[in-house]
Amino acid sequence: MYYYSTRDRALRYSAAEAVKLGLSREGGLLTPTQIPRMDRAFLESLLQADYQERAAQVMALYLTDYTLDELRAFAHNAYGPDKFDTPAVAPVRTVDESTYCLELWHGPTSAFKDMALQMLPQLLSAALGKTGEDKTVCILVATSGDTGKAAMEGFADVPQTKILVFYPKDGVSTVQETQMVTQEGANVGVCAVVGNFDDAQSGVKRIFSDEDIRRTLSDRGYILSSANSINWGRILPQVVYYISAYCDLVRDGKLTMGDKVNFCVPTGNFGDILAAYYAGRMGLPVGKLICASNRNDVLTDFLRTGVYDRNRPFHTTMSPSMDILISSNLERLLFDLSGENDAEVRGYMEKLAKEGRYQVSDKIRAGLDAAFWGGFCGEEDTAATIGRYYAEKGYLIDTHTAVAANVMEQYRAATGDTTPTVFVSTASPYKFCDSVLKAIGSTPAGDGLALLDQLHAVTGTTVPRRLAALKGKARRFDLACEKQAMDGVVLDFLK
Repeated sequence: MYYYSTRDRALRYSAAEAVKLGLSREGGLLTPTQIPRMDRAFLESLLQADYQERAAQVMALYLTDYTLDELRAFAHNAYGPDKFDTPAVAPVRTVDESTYCLELWHGPTSAFKDMALQMLPQLLSAALGKTGEDKTVCILVATSGDTGKAAMEGFADVPQTKILVFYPKDGVSTVQETQMVTQEGANVGVCAVVGNFDDAQSGVKRIFSDEDIRRTLSDRGYILSSANSINWGRILPQVVYYISAYCDLVRDGKLTMGDKVNFCVPTGNFGDILAAYYAGRMGLPVGKLICASNRNDVLTDFLRTGVYDRNRPFHTTMSPSMDILISSNLERLLFDLSGENDAEVRGYMEKLAKEGRYQVSDKIRAGLDAAFWGGFCGEEDTAATIGRYYAEKGYLIDTHTAVAANVMEQYRAATGDTTPTVFVSTASPYKFCDSVLKAIGSTPAGDGLALLDQLHAVTGTTVPRRLAALKGKARRFDLACEKQAMDGVVLDFLK
């Protein structure tokens, strides 16, 4: 299978080349030239399989220049017991008879990004060999909190790679920042950006498309790639867990094969919910995709009006991984719904860059209405949802998961839809101890890592072992820069 750019269909790459590049050089996102279909027999063959086998089988449909045996080995390395704290890897928890929660935070950094970023380094390392690449790959990452740590955890000391992470200064939780600035590995670097996530993400995209920087780095023996969800190697492993969740529900008698299920996903950059969309396009019986935003509700407005407008106040919230106003992966959805019209998508992206807004065609608007429903949840409702789920259901959830749970309830109230629904839990509550403690009625006694023990004492839940291990770790990185100086940081890192 080949991949082409959302902004220029004439550019075509093999799967290995797409993983290696991360982002097309003119700024477009690399997307498969066809969406493979799963029939009933394929899904039934996965019902009794473990997560690793499901991952290999699904990814093999897209990564046709990788062998199934390679993908099986990668899946066992990525999702084994030394990495994940449950054999299920991505367990589905029953909340009530028609509501389920897909827990994606059982990996080494306690966030859903592990589901893809334990796989991507293996896909990329293999891609270097398959494409005959002799240069060192530098992974540039912009993070709103979780991607950075998960990417560094995956790429630390991987041969022929270096990784540099940019995160918004004062825009991530204390635990998230501690995870990043204490990261071990000789090939890693971290820099805070004065600004928000959109500033960091725009800076990384600018560097990718700067021919002078690419030429300079090539002369030094480096090429650039991405571990953000702009890389197809990030999106594909995320498709797997929606298919796996459906198989679990059928296997456990919660659904009958062919029954539809809704997914409610907390999202900022649109990658996680886009993966669910692709699963539906492949033939998974998906009903409605419920897109849950926090106060940065640009996606809610877009799904309701067809107008994407980032010209609005930016809010720093208790769900920082969703504090985003430029949702990069939306470009892949526009490409699909437009009938793969690269000129149309290119026009939208040019308007977004110049004017900060665009309005989609009636054709795309109809596709959005058919597949999605958008809602948002403010700070007070986020906290109230955490408190209510803990008090009434005995279920401790983090701030991002609470946004999803709340918006799911809004959707049901607005539409009367009784379709079984899975809402997605993207992070451990221990990554946001301060907000979670307040939401369940406790007063935080201290800050940062000190609150891990308090949340454990109050709730009796288990502290993820790698978060507990952060205590006493030395800070390795203190670098900060203005957004316009990110280019210089990259050039200094790759001297």
